[in-house]
Amino acid sequence: MPSLSSLSLYWHTLRHLKPIQLSNRMWRKIAPATPDTRLAPKIRGLAHHWSAPITPAPCMTGPKSFIFLNEPGKARKPADWNTPERDKLWLYNLHYFDDLRAQEAEARTKWHRSLIAQWIEQNPPGFGNGWEPYPLSLRIVNWVKWAVTENELEQEWVQSLAIQVRFLRKSLEWHLLGNHLLANAKALVFAGLFFEGQEADEWRKKGLSILDKQLPEQILPDGGHFELSPMYHCIILEDLLDLQNLNLAYPNIIPDTAHEYWHMSANHMRSWLNVMTHPDGEISFFNDAAFGICAAPAALDRYAIALGLGVVEAPQIGVTHLKSSGYIRVQHGELVAILDVAPIGPSYLPGHAHADTLSFELSVNGQRIIVNSGTSLYGVGAERQRQRSTAAHNTLEIDGESSSEVWSGFRVARRARPFNLQISESENEIIIKCSHDGYRRLRGNNICTRTWKFSNRMLCVIDQVSGPHQQAVARFHCHPGLQIEAVAQGVRILQENKILQKCTFDTKNIQIIPSTFHPEFGVSKDNNCVIAISDTGCITTKFSGGGR
Repeated sequence: MPSLSSLSLYWHTLRHLKPIQLSNRMWRKIAPATPDTRLAPKIRGLAHHWSAPITPAPCMTGPKSFIFLNEPGKARKPADWNTPERDKLWLYNLHYFDDLRAQEAEARTKWHRSLIAQWIEQNPPGFGNGWEPYPLSLRIVNWVKWAVTENELEQEWVQSLAIQVRFLRKSLEWHLLGNHLLANAKALVFAGLFFEGQEADEWRKKGLSILDKQLPEQILPDGGHFELSPMYHCIILEDLLDLQNLNLAYPNIIPDTAHEYWHMSANHMRSWLNVMTHPDGEISFFNDAAFGICAAPAALDRYAIALGLGVVEAPQIGVTHLKSSGYIRVQHGELVAILDVAPIGPSYLPGHAHADTLSFELSVNGQRIIVNSGTSLYGVGAERQRQRSTAAHNTLEIDGESSSEVWSGFRVARRARPFNLQISESENEIIIKCSHDGYRRLRGNNICTRTWKFSNRMLCVIDQVSGPHQQAVARFHCHPGLQIEAVAQGVRILQENKILQKCTFDTKNIQIIPSTFHPEFGVSKDNNCVIAISDTGCITTKFSGGGR
């Protein structure tokens, strides 16, 4: 019999799901998709040149060897495509065919042609990871991109591509929704323009119908993607830019209202991304986020400008509040801080959420100082659980519990809800204050309140906890490559023996502990975490420049 605690986790997780998610899960078991091997439709001729899209780093290191998520591997025999010895995400990447559009792809054309033929031979229709909807969607788009970049498809490959699209059409991810469903829709639009005829028209119209309904829900009024991950935000932004590119290559087919909305949404997303990007030009680490999975902000900006989307404004000095998403950027002198006063994400889709409510990241003079711990893996193991926990973020932990009940690999039960946000901005001082109720489930019915005060080139962080509790712990994870030295009532943060910041605390129980930072999947870097522990319900931390 399941325990009461596990029943509680399931109840507080499942009660948020939409009916279509539950019904689609059942339908996929009752009536799974089956391959349709009819002859493929004819290929539509390109009307205009396909503009060069974003080119990621190569992932093929040989004719049958690869590196994904910083882990090398091979695909020589049929079993390699689905081997249980590899993580699911690594195998997904194997089926994406991202190398077709990677840097210097032309030099690997022979490898690519051989790989496409090998995939068709060793992955029969409907079987294995490669026929799951998400890798199907990404591979369909990559094959189409490759074909419209003056790479001729063999007739057998065209036939396989059509079978893949038909299979995807029958297995759309309504049980997941979110970014997965957008990827499905994008692939249908790509296929519906690459092919012509009645069947292709139906694919295109279905994809457009999904985008018409999902984009207004998933792209928030402030431009953020509603899963609140800067990494997935970049992925969706690139999807919109690819759709714009496709519309230019196949003009007068997509309705004007659709591509005009894509244009507007992409620019809103670019503005949001500028706010969530550190001065070093890379994304911040809130929820599931890492470098190397998505295109860098600068690459996305160049792609957008090449497609005629124009330039978007840089973040302003002072406070920029992304009201719909729940993030705040503060640019105060040499300090740039990004604050998380956001909800956990869409209630029915918190799979990429972390228990990071009221966390923040801090850069000083362009150097990241305080960082959330990042994401290096998916799955259901203990390390995935740790990386999603409150302890892996720069926020307050009560009695060893996470502020939201993150569990399994992609689930959240009871969630922290931020409330009572207050923003005060004057010429010399910025004060931001917010509370959350994530710990009301504890015996002390606790409320956490954090105040950030920016003034005189300093940042003061005040944490308060209402209600009885045993211990409050404020954590500040430092960027790897920085050294931490203990001093009276605090620490010094140094880089190459130069003091970057001094941190002082109003509690004597301060510790410097080893931790790990995960800027990419498959990467773990040693760093230090400064923790301040209190049993009084209040911790004050002051960050000041090296000369103070």
